[in-house]
Amino acid sequence: MFCPKCKSLLRPKMEGNKRVMGCHCGYVAGESISAAISEKSKQAKEIHVMEDIETRPIVDTNCKKCGNKQAYFWSIQTRASDEPETRFFKCTKCKTTWREYK
Repeated sequence: MFCPKCKSLLRPKMEGNKRVMGCHCGYVAGESISAAISEKSKQAKEIHVMEDIETRPIVDTNCKKCGNKQAYFWSIQTRASDEPETRFFKCTKCKTTWREYK
């Protein structure tokens, strides 16, 4: 149902002890109307959670902890903008993380 004045959607509201359909502009439908707002949803499917998937690029570097020759690589600006960025590495084998400043 829509308001004849402003064409907005009429919503149920209480006026005294009576439930009526009303609009924000002040219009109230003349007769008492039985209305209910409900929502139906489908049964949610089960979501399978995967282990962490590393999406960073792999570079050739030496891990000082396990001696592995490959690590994930990313860089972040951790200091002032006029200084070089900080490069981070994470070993693909033992997951040790270290940083490199240049």
